[in-house]
Amino acid sequence: MAFKGGEPFAAPVAGTLVYGVAGIIILGIASHWLAWRVRVAPILLFLAVGFIAGPMTGFLDPDTMLGDLLSPIVSLGVAVILFEGGMSLRAREVRKTGAVVGHLVTVGVLITWILSAIAAHLLLDLSVSLALLLGSIVVVSGPTVVGPLLRHVRPRGAVGPVLKWEGIVIDPVGALLAILVFDAIILGDPGAAALSTLLSVLSAVFVGSVLGVVGAALLVLGLHRFWIPDFLQSAVTLMLVLLAFVGANAVQSESGLLAVTLMGIVLANQRFVDLERIIEFKETLRVLIIPALFILLTARLELGDLAVVGGASLAFLGFLILVVRPVTVALATRGTDLSLRERIFVAGLMPRGIVAAAIASVFAIRLADRGLTEADLLVPYTFLVIFGTGIVYSLASRPLGHLLGVAQKGAGDVLIVGANLFARQVAKALGRAGIGVLLIDTNRSNVTQANVEDLNARRCNALSDRIEEEIELERITQVLVLTPNDETNMLAALHLGDYVDRAEAYQLPMTERKEPVGTPARRLAGRMLFGSRWSYARLHDHLRSGWVVKTTKITEEFDWEDYKRLYGDDFVPLFLVYEGRAWPFTSAHWPTPEPETIIISLAREDESVEAVPQERISS
Repeated sequence: MAFKGGEPFAAPVAGTLVYGVAGIIILGIASHWLAWRVRVAPILLFLAVGFIAGPMTGFLDPDTMLGDLLSPIVSLGVAVILFEGGMSLRAREVRKTGAVVGHLVTVGVLITWILSAIAAHLLLDLSVSLALLLGSIVVVSGPTVVGPLLRHVRPRGAVGPVLKWEGIVIDPVGALLAILVFDAIILGDPGAAALSTLLSVLSAVFVGSVLGVVGAALLVLGLHRFWIPDFLQSAVTLMLVLLAFVGANAVQSESGLLAVTLMGIVLANQRFVDLERIIEFKETLRVLIIPALFILLTARLELGDLAVVGGASLAFLGFLILVVRPVTVALATRGTDLSLRERIFVAGLMPRGIVAAAIASVFAIRLADRGLTEADLLVPYTFLVIFGTGIVYSLASRPLGHLLGVAQKGAGDVLIVGANLFARQVAKALGRAGIGVLLIDTNRSNVTQANVEDLNARRCNALSDRIEEEIELERITQVLVLTPNDETNMLAALHLGDYVDRAEAYQLPMTERKEPVGTPARRLAGRMLFGSRWSYARLHDHLRSGWVVKTTKITEEFDWEDYKRLYGDDFVPLFLVYEGRAWPFTSAHWPTPEPETIIISLAREDESVEAVPQERISS
């Protein structure tokens, strides 16, 4: 029973449901926040929390709490997750590597299925039918696990888009394969099963594709003609997603996941309407649904399921990681444009997520109802693969990426909006401190001058809706808006804050005509740099009067107190660099430089301070 205890105003079952649902949401969001705080893969905490809340303590019992509603709730949750994942896919990402993704989700799926099934039969001693079913379940990956790992590793080039597309597109393909194998097991006649499988595949692809495109077209038409008011956009979107899912499944079993995934992809790549409100809504749904499903399904495990952990099951896990995935990638990407290093990295990343857990849980229930004795092994083995691949890839993917040279080093690059004199000085100083910098500006002469000064600068509008097509925003983890225009600074910080953590979008303070606290300009602005007094005009005046942006390493011999004594009041601290990233000085965050950190400041030029290190400093 979920959250056992008295319920003074409701029947026991109602009390169980209320406490259980509230507990799942609370535990899910709390564990997600904790994962962000301690910088670990969220899936690991979701699984751990679910196991503690379920089999270890008995606080959650999903079967008692939801009963027959468990399977449809999980199915609808997975549908929303795949729709959200589809909306994160941009066709431009795979223009050069579309063939790679196509091979991985077709030929790669078949190779993974066959090799995994053979390993399950030989190592786990499962029957051929159950081994084929388990093999079909572990072919899927998913946005719930691939996305966080890619953000953690930050791969360069084609690797990131290939893995992101594979992780999302492979889910409906794998789910379709799994249901076809399941149907074949139920039919029991190989000949009839083969014919049924072929017809089902063709029908599912057709139905899923048609309803996915139709669902997206209806939403775009409704938004374009203003038939849907702003306050109903998110609700109507969810309605159409669920309608496409259940409609496709009603026409052809298990075609719904393909329909919602394709619906998301079509919406993400259309150019007719703005989807900002819908994107914000689907991200909120993702944050709620993913941890809830992981905790819900993990809580269904029993302590006795740990008995499957042993030499044979660990050998099966190792075979999936060390043999199946590398062989699959080697064969599926042969002759493609991926370099050897990129192919090795792709071979080293294939975690399993919520779709595998959901499919295994649903099939285990159906097989148990039909009296299949091995059905109770399906879920424990699947969760072993989810746990194992999550742990291994979370720990190994980043070192592997750095070893192969396909992952970005440090904490990511800084995007500076503006290529004026002050912005160029800041970019040079950050570069001397080992921070990667990209400058963008609409002023051609500013960009040209920045390039002449050997800075990485591009002519680009920070407010453009297509900015992600013009620069690699995946590499950016911090935005500094340093233009002379207050309105541009505010809008650019607001716009680019959608692509980085909002807390990492900074802008220069307003000019001397300060806006009162609480006005739209203040509410919408990014975090203010360097204290409230240092507007662009004031900083620029100091540069014109001979001040320069300096990079200085603080040491035991030359500490922060020495630095302050040297410059007195003639300097403005701008950034403190440590742990591979730049921490801006702001009114709310004024750090104290410690030895082995680097301070970047705007200070007077003085020959007496030539001894202060100004060479490129590695942090």
